[in-house]
Amino acid sequence: MNKLTDLVSWFEDKDKVMIALSGGVDSAVVAYAAFQALGSSAIAVTADYKTLSKDELLSAKQVCSEIGVQQILLDYSELENEEFVKNDSNRCFHCRMELGDHLIELAKKHDVKIIVDGTNLDDLGDYRPGIQALRENGIRSPLVETKFLKSDVRDIAKSTGLSVYDRPSNSCLASRIPWGQRVT
Repeated sequence: MNKLTDLVSWFEDKDKVMIALSGGVDSAVVAYAAFQALGSSAIAVTADYKTLSKDELLSAKQVCSEIGVQQILLDYSELENEEFVKNDSNRCFHCRMELGDHLIELAKKHDVKIIVDGTNLDDLGDYRPGIQALRENGIRSPLVETKFLKSDVRDIAKSTGLSVYDRPSNSCLASRIPWGQRVT
């Protein structure tokens, strides 16, 4: 549980944080640690966009209920973003850039200065243009900063009783469409 202590400690000097919570295990562990450290000053935000599977949305709602963290659903359509719809190799960058813009706007409304996500160290070795977009928007990754691997995340999720501990990674529905074919 030393890794969990490190993660909870990462949040302790923060006033208020917003967690981009997808419904997967990584962001669930981040939300759990933030809530342990900050209680009601931790807010989870789930983007209910058009290429999110209904299972992911239900998972996000379930995990917020398990943790006790406040959840805000952010409803918008990435299908209105021409850069996303054209579906080139930077589709994820455009999607995450738009998500970051929406999160920043929402954070201002709630007087939140720090937005975090569930990126872990193992994610950094993959081609993930979406991570670059989040960084450009100033969104931080406490799992990276506290040196969590995916296996660490799953261990913590299981030991804390989070139902998503063994949930497989689930990318958005647009990732099933070959690059160059428009997303509709």
